[in-house]
Amino acid sequence: MTTETRTAPDAVEATAPLRPRRRRHPGRWVLLAIGVVLALLTVFPLVWMVMGSVKTPEEVNSPSLIPSTLTFENYVYVFSQVPFARYLFNSFFISAAVTVLALWFHSMAAYALARLDFPGRERIFLAIFATMLVSAPVTIIPTFIIVRTLGMVDNYAGLIVPAIFNAFGIFLLRQFYISLPDELEEAALVDGASYWSIYWRIVLPLSRPILSALAVFFFLANWNSFVWPMTVTSDPQLRVVQLGIQSFQQQYAADWNYILAASTVAALPTLAIFFVFQKQIVASIKTSGLK
Repeated sequence: MTTETRTAPDAVEATAPLRPRRRRHPGRWVLLAIGVVLALLTVFPLVWMVMGSVKTPEEVNSPSLIPSTLTFENYVYVFSQVPFARYLFNSFFISAAVTVLALWFHSMAAYALARLDFPGRERIFLAIFATMLVSAPVTIIPTFIIVRTLGMVDNYAGLIVPAIFNAFGIFLLRQFYISLPDELEEAALVDGASYWSIYWRIVLPLSRPILSALAVFFFLANWNSFVWPMTVTSDPQLRVVQLGIQSFQQQYAADWNYILAASTVAALPTLAIFFVFQKQIVASIKTSGLK
């Protein structure tokens, strides 16, 4: 009687578990193609701006994307003919001051509305939340009247103080603080910690991801601010970078190479901040408390 013997590859093939074949979904490639197209449409204006900033005045209006002759005279002209460095400093100082103060006051207000029990807490939160439903142009005139009454027109205080308070930051931080476990706060209270110690030593360190994301949002919003600085200031020394580009465009309406160079310089800090803090932005979306 003879028995069949299998070779080693046949035995391995017979005993190896069958792997499920991956199904190819045509819709996946369609979504990928749509994403690529949308990404190109988003990046193309930035590429056009950068390429136009290094073109000569004769070539800036040409449909060609890549310049035949690279020149950096446009950047030299922007910084030598107008106080563009002063505009950049004003925007950076105002944006940084608003961001730091807003995170400080918003985190304290959100902690009180989320973790402290006092009469009228829910009504106060609803009143703050209701301000998000009012568009910014509606509040410009009342805010300007208050700023003028307090003597903050044409100074840094008028540019910083009204921009500090934002219901979105309080709302987002409050929702984050509500997700924190109560046991953590109760344990700290048993150990004799005050509410201020809990806020400073426990809540703030846990809030780093969402505070980093809010810092990016606040900084970019104030860096790109245009209407309010134009309303509350008339001193050229207090112009922000957006007003600097606007005034530069009025003075040199046909010289788009200078305008594109100024716009490129103004866009660089925002792009750098986004690439540095993009991990914090993603972490703030995924974080909902303690792991």
